[in-house]
Amino acid sequence: MSTEPQTAILKRALVTGGAGGLGREVAVQLASRGCAVGIADINAAGTAETARLVREHGAEAAEIVGDFTLEDAPDAAVQAIVDRWGGIDVLVNNAGYGVIEPFLDASYTSWTRTLALNVTALAMACKAAGRVMRDQRSGRIVNITSPGSRMALPDYTAYTASKAGVDSITRAAAVALAPYGVLVNSLAPGMMDTEMQRSTEIDLARVNGRDDLQAFLDERTSRVPLGRRAEVSEVAGAVVWLCLDAPDYMTAERLNMSGGLDKD
Repeated sequence: MSTEPQTAILKRALVTGGAGGLGREVAVQLASRGCAVGIADINAAGTAETARLVREHGAEAAEIVGDFTLEDAPDAAVQAIVDRWGGIDVLVNNAGYGVIEPFLDASYTSWTRTLALNVTALAMACKAAGRVMRDQRSGRIVNITSPGSRMALPDYTAYTASKAGVDSITRAAAVALAPYGVLVNSLAPGMMDTEMQRSTEIDLARVNGRDDLQAFLDERTSRVPLGRRAEVSEVAGAVVWLCLDAPDYMTAERLNMSGGLDKD
């Protein structure tokens, strides 16, 4: 029998898209607050590394590797958390996909993949976690949206349309789960120097015929009223606030963490 002291679990959380970037930072910050964290991602190596970092903070970690666009994958991920820790208190829907392509050259494949992960999988994860939280009479769901959901971006339309869908799902799920004391909110991050952001901007520069990438990035940054890009850690801190600290009367809300880029 182990004689090592056991750390009390504050909350049981599932973070999708947790193999890197914002998802990894959210998982680590939740761990630092005493949460047990399930990390779901298609990237096995990245998922394992996030789990290692979670455990370094003295928290329990569960690795869930798979493609969330498969029909039963969101339900299975939630069930894995329930089976391991007896319930689920926090769901962060962070997994996302996007591709840069001019609207008139858009492909069926890119639209289908984007909507499958960003909309359908997210909705199914909300449903699966929501049912458990309904029975618990408690829980919090945070969906990662984007300032782009309210912008006209003809080179990124599938992604921005999917995030408008996230906004709609957030509101609907919040109303559906409100009678059971379950809160559903979203957060719209600004420009962060994550792997996804960098690859997106490289492609965006290419389709716009911009050879000087740094000048292109500087122009985009200059549009942010605060005059800088967001640190991943500060955006993750806002997500964790919604997960653990936001008032119990706050639901169906969209929290903008975009440095003033999204002003509504």
